[in-house]
Amino acid sequence: MAGKADIVEHIAGSVDGLTKKAAGEAFDAAIEAIVKGLKKGDRVQIPGFGSFAVSKRAARKGRNPATGATITIKASKNVRFKAGKELKDTLNKGR
Repeated sequence: MAGKADIVEHIAGSVDGLTKKAAGEAFDAAIEAIVKGLKKGDRVQIPGFGSFAVSKRAARKGRNPATGATITIKASKNVRFKAGKELKDTLNKGR
C-alpha cells in the first residue's frame, strides 16, 4: 500500500534536485488546496486523474442494532471521487 512517505519519496526521486523535505511540503500543499476547495463546496478536478466533489447526505432514521431503538442519524457531508478517463484507461490496459 502506498502511503504518504512512499508518494513523497517517489516525487523526490522523479524531480531532479528536489529534496524529500521539499517534496513533502509540496504534497502537503496540494492536499491542503484540495481540502480548501472542497470546504468551499467546489468540485476539484485533477486532469488525467479524476475529480473530487462534496456530496450531502440528509438526516435519516436508523436503528441501534444492540437495543433495536430508533435513532436519528445526523445529516453529513462526504467526499466522492470519480476517476478520470485516463486513469480508468491505465487501470484497464491489458485486459
